Amino acid sequence: MTVLVFGGSSQIGRFLLPRLLEHGAMVTAVSRRARAPQPGLRWLQGSLPEALPRELPLPSAIVSFGPLLPFAEWLSRADFGSEPPRVIATSSMSVESKHDSGVPAERAIAQLLCDGEQALAAACARHGAPWTVLRPTLIYGAGLDRSLSPIARRAWRTRVFPLPAGRGLRQPVHADDIALAVLAALASPASAGRILPIGGGERLTAREMFTRVRRTLPHTNLPVPLPAWLLHAGQRFAPTKWRGPLARLDADLVADNDELERLLGVTPRAFQPTADMWFPVKG
Repeated sequence: MTVLVFGGSSQIGRFLLPRLLEHGAMVTAVSRRARAPQPGLRWLQGSLPEALPRELPLPSAIVSFGPLLPFAEWLSRADFGSEPPRVIATSSMSVESKHDSGVPAERAIAQLLCDGEQALAAACARHGAPWTVLRPTLIYGAGLDRSLSPIARRAWRTRVFPLPAGRGLRQPVHADDIALAVLAALASPASAGRILPIGGGERLTAREMFTRVRRTLPHTNLPVPLPAWLLHAGQRFAPTKWRGPLARLDADLVADNDELERLLGVTPRAFQPTADMWFPVKG
């Protein structure tokens, strides 16, 4: 199998590439900066949709972890000859959770994701290429996320950990479990034409999620409870980028994994983080 990967250096890509190589795949990964090749893995420098090298291979499968619209734009113009590739891409459960947000920028993100999913399906239909889209919940595990890792690193430095009184359920999913789902989807014709939610193997309150993150820190830190009344006030006076997350602390942000498990046989792990998950590995 020959696989072309966009976003190979992303948090999911860092787990997928070694797994593809273990399965004997010949992998070409595209990155915005130059990277050293490895046995079975060739890196190309470029970005979607325009700034791509000319020597892209004709793959049997394409995986993308980047923005959907640029990927779909490139895909619609690509020439794959008579054998279209299997296409796997990631979207986000933000399509649903931010659809009715009170913050216009978040509604725009949800619409952009939705438009990207539709554009991808249309581009694949043009080629007759089977496609699958995975919609993850909150991703963790590689230190590259913009949600839990920055909080943990800040608490690491300051030794102060804010604990919001969130009652909404969360279902964080490890990046490696998404990589496993990608592998399974590549080998599963039944998953073609599907948008599959993927959440972690455990649902817990937002407060418990943050509490577990705090427990991973190796030194003593001061927990600072943030009561509900303060969080509600913050929705009015906090910077715009925080208003949406604060408003969703009492909302359930979860995914139904039934179809994922039925079609792909993937059962994501429970949320048991460790300290090393909050810092990216160089490479």
